[in-house]
Amino acid sequence: MQFDELKRAFATVVAIPITPFAADGSADFDTYARLLERMIDSGITAVTPNGNTSEFYSLTADEQRREVEVTSEAIRGQALVLAGVGYDAVTAAEMARFAASRGAHAVMVHQPVHPFKSDEGWIAYHKIVADAVPELAIVPYLRDATISPSAIARLADLCPNFVAIKHAVNDPLKFAATVQTVGLDRLAWVCGVAESWAPFFWPGGACGFTSGLVNLTTDYSLGMLATLEAGDYAQAMSIWNKVRPFEELRARHNNGNNVSVVKEAMAQMGLCQATVRPPISELTQGEKNEVSQILVQLGLVEGVAA
Repeated sequence: MQFDELKRAFATVVAIPITPFAADGSADFDTYARLLERMIDSGITAVTPNGNTSEFYSLTADEQRREVEVTSEAIRGQALVLAGVGYDAVTAAEMARFAASRGAHAVMVHQPVHPFKSDEGWIAYHKIVADAVPELAIVPYLRDATISPSAIARLADLCPNFVAIKHAVNDPLKFAATVQTVGLDRLAWVCGVAESWAPFFWPGGACGFTSGLVNLTTDYSLGMLATLEAGDYAQAMSIWNKVRPFEELRARHNNGNNVSVVKEAMAQMGLCQATVRPPISELTQGEKNEVSQILVQLGLVEGVAA
């Protein structure tokens, strides 16, 4: 794809697939492939292997590479592959080159984990990755509210393959101000905090949003996207209210439940094991019961909601 095409391709629901683990804790890539095919067949057109919901930082380097390979194989050319990369800048660049060699269209650069940073350092980090794969789009994953709009604009000046940003700071006002400063048409602005925030980021310039919910079902997420695109905010908020209990349970414990809730729901639906890796943990029995009630309310399992 050309960069203009890639920019348009981000105007969608960007799926963040989970990485299924077997009962012994090993990565189950056969199940991963089946789950990806299920999402693609249900309308998803962009996926992020090695995202946070994939438990990126709990995977080994071999597993991360295998996840990119299996993703490219499983989607059969039917979706954009946005591979997650991270750690130190040199490693991130090496991961980006590997993703390029396996057919990825773009790389999502995880928020740098160094405890100290500056705007200029943030720019330099991303430029190293961008320069390593000039043929791929790069998508910074912005989770740090201190990164200035001018830093984002400067990176866009320096790197023509910087075409989109996953903006994951829970502040729609700051997001809207950043869009206005950098330029609405300069980048594809993706709400990186999923369905919970998508209706509030949309008026500020978001063209799409990320989703972990699509691991269970794509109906609500694609439905929300369609209503936002149509300007039907009342219906978008109706969907928002429907999925809110699920997303609020994921956000509990300072987002410690983020992946565990998704996997527990999928386990109750018979899609995969609920197994997660440290430093996150499986849900308490009380939270598992909450998941059961939510699945009934969403119409994903049979039963009587409490």
